[in-house]
Amino acid sequence: MADLSPIDTRRMLDLVEAQRADGLIRNPEITVCVACRNEEANAEAIAAAITERMESVDADFDIIFIDNESTDRTVEIVKSLCARDPRIKLIVNTRNFGQMRSPTHAIYEAGGRAIISMCADFQDSPALLPEFVRRWRAGVPIVLGVRQSEKSGAALTAVRSMSYKLQETFGDYKIIPNATGFGIYDAAVVNAIKQLNEPDPFFRGLLVETGYAIETIPFKRPARAGGKSNNNFFTLLDFALNGLAGSSAGLLRAPLYVAFAFAVLTMVCLAGSVFAAFTGRSVQLWLFAAMLEGQFTMLFLFLGLLGVQVRLIADRTRNQPLVLERERVNFPDDYRQA
Repeated sequence: MADLSPIDTRRMLDLVEAQRADGLIRNPEITVCVACRNEEANAEAIAAAITERMESVDADFDIIFIDNESTDRTVEIVKSLCARDPRIKLIVNTRNFGQMRSPTHAIYEAGGRAIISMCADFQDSPALLPEFVRRWRAGVPIVLGVRQSEKSGAALTAVRSMSYKLQETFGDYKIIPNATGFGIYDAAVVNAIKQLNEPDPFFRGLLVETGYAIETIPFKRPARAGGKSNNNFFTLLDFALNGLAGSSAGLLRAPLYVAFAFAVLTMVCLAGSVFAAFTGRSVQLWLFAAMLEGQFTMLFLFLGLLGVQVRLIADRTRNQPLVLERERVNFPDDYRQA
């Protein structure tokens, strides 16, 4: 990635100082948020790819890397990028806050009138960035990239399939399959989601929950510049379960439906015992089955009511930071979301 010349840097600083003197705060048109963890092989390449694509559409932009406790040279490399280009910013977390909270925190801290979210490992194609910007400028509040295919083993495919099926069955809103959250969102959409104060935000689901119009763009996953993915079966399973729990109040009510089914079976068995008594047959098995099913009815009824109460408590007590920051680089004091 080419360095800014001293003349370009001086002009940029003069412009900022002039705007501060006028009492104005100028934010970029687009902020690109890049989530990373142990991506020393990809950090510089993804920054160069983003810069090239964003400059091709004449966009006033900046880039926020958020590092989720890397143990390699990722932070060191991104800091060097920050020193060479003031448009590149860095947030370093105090620890690993997970795949939901860390990227969302960067999105909330973005200053652009639109925000693009993507990963540093090239699972999201930088080639789509100009089209994202074009559609957003045309008035579309949310544009998402949808992967056309996923090359993964049978276990990961099964987990992904199960996740989508459960969310479709129990979810409060429809999830877009193979849309990971890679896309562009208007700042108004981000502000609406931020007001929800979700402690573990399933961001791709929350985008749908807002009700804003969504357009999708299919794409093929590009090749990584280097290294290997941090995701495995267990991290993806955890992500799927957290997403399902965060986007589905219906799942917490599922035990109530099971309780209703057992209640119906209890009534059937009681009716069978009455019929057996009138016909001179043994009623013991019927009564035993009714008693057993009645106990299951009470058990699942209790679990269902408990689940509903947990959901209500969660809705009323959402008030915690998504991450704790160790440091920031290249964030001016007057940087804020438009």
